[in-house]
Amino acid sequence: MLEFEYVLQKNIKNNIIMIKYFIWTKRLFSNTYNIYSNGKTIGYLKNKAFSQLVNGRFNDKEYTFRTKGFFKQYTEIIDNTDSSLTGKITYNSWMTRAMLSVNSKILNWKYDNLWNTKWYLSDQDRILINYYDSTTSGQINSDTDDSLLILSGLFIANYYKQMTAVSIMTLIVPVLAVTTVILR
Repeated sequence: MLEFEYVLQKNIKNNIIMIKYFIWTKRLFSNTYNIYSNGKTIGYLKNKAFSQLVNGRFNDKEYTFRTKGFFKQYTEIIDNTDSSLTGKITYNSWMTRAMLSVNSKILNWKYDNLWNTKWYLSDQDRILINYYDSTTSGQINSDTDDSLLILSGLFIANYYKQMTAVSIMTLIVPVLAVTTVILR
């Protein structure tokens, strides 16, 4: 596993953009993503079991993601320093996009490939953060130090993975029940 951070400088229209690389890991049946820089844990994203709450920490900033709603779910982001509402995430029905509202700014989250192993967070002008995923680890390439944005991009992908798993189970359980009854 690669556990490093290095900075790449790009000259785009005379603007220097510093890109930081972070590694994240998650054990197969774990509910915690650990985020690393230079081999040290600098953050995490942790689901609470049987709860709509997810706690996250990145570079000494802590947030709680609180999902609400039933059919049209959304997530409020709470800054744990002062318990203030700092953002909101709204999801689309096809589970391929999301909109993040933070401090009167609108950012867009979107999958970047068919297999949903790449995604990004962008503003109106450019992509701010790219994410890459494998089964138990991934990489984050970011040109922002904003802890809230980095955690939010990882949170949204995790949210969609959980919703996909619930949808699959909703389809499989009735089929298994019917099959069991028929085979008796």
